[in-house]
Amino acid sequence: MGRLINGPNGPFIGKAGSFVGYTVNGIGYIKGLYKLRTKPPTEKEAFNQKKFAVAQKWLHPLTIFVRAGFRGYNERFQGFVAAKSYLMKNALKVIDDQIVIDPALVRISSGTLPLPENLECTFQEPDIFRFAWTPSLWETHGYDQLIVLVYDIENGQAYGKVYGKDRSSGEQLLSVGNPIGKTFHAYAGFIAADRSRQSDSVYFGKFEF
Repeated sequence: MGRLINGPNGPFIGKAGSFVGYTVNGIGYIKGLYKLRTKPPTEKEAFNQKKFAVAQKWLHPLTIFVRAGFRGYNERFQGFVAAKSYLMKNALKVIDDQIVIDPALVRISSGTLPLPENLECTFQEPDIFRFAWTPSLWETHGYDQLIVLVYDIENGQAYGKVYGKDRSSGEQLLSVGNPIGKTFHAYAGFIAADRSRQSDSVYFGKFEF
């Protein structure tokens, strides 16, 4: 039995006959009941499932980052689901029948918040990534916070801060332990102090040790 929301003209939650009602981000949706499939997937369907699996695996270590970085992405979806959708549309490629993700085209945050000037990333011995930018005054986004990530894709290790230093500070240091023999990809963006929006993230390239 379904449950009416906001009266007879509103959305419903639950099962009603052959339909299921549910809400996402306050918006009502309706769909038919799931039917058990007896036919095996086509070659194209199987390959699409593989692409989903590759994207899922690539993003899994970054879950806490993209949940914040893709908050409020659009009315239908946000967070991890939105980040995966963006990755699959923009960073996932098929080369010689091989599924490849281009780290340079991935985002860990997306939105309209402006970035500071001179945002850069450098490495300092023995194990420190330094992110620096031109500091902002308190009244001009100074309380916004850095979202920063250094990702060792091969080993599935993510180092970073979801809510790092304030924009007014101009610097964030991040330790990654022993970097020898590893390859890292570095990203950064900003999240508004009131969590209302984010900036698009910046990719700083590959660091090999």
